[in-house]
Amino acid sequence: MILERDIENYLVRRVKDMGGVAYKFTAPSRRGVPDRLCVFPEGDLVFIECKAPKKKPTVLQVKEIERLRNLGQNVFVVDSKETIDDILESL
Repeated sequence: MILERDIENYLVRRVKDMGGVAYKFTAPSRRGVPDRLCVFPEGDLVFIECKAPKKKPTVLQVKEIERLRNLGQNVFVVDSKETIDDILESL
C-alpha cells in the first residue's frame, strides 16, 4: 500500500534530481496550504499537495488551492508517482 508520505518522498527526490528544491510549506496563520513549494533552476515555481492514491483534498485545501490559483500560481494535487512525473516533465 502506498501512503501519502511515499508520494511526498518521491516528489522530493524527483525535484532534487532536477536541480530544484521541494520546501515543506507551512503557514502558521493559514491552514490548508499545499504540502510542498517546489522551486526549479529556470525560475519555475509550483505548489504541490500530496495525497495517498485515490484520496482527495479537503474542503479547506480546495479553497486554499483555488486562492493560490486565482493569484496566478501553479498548484497541483498528486496521488501517484506517474502524476508527479507528468507534471515535472511538463515544466
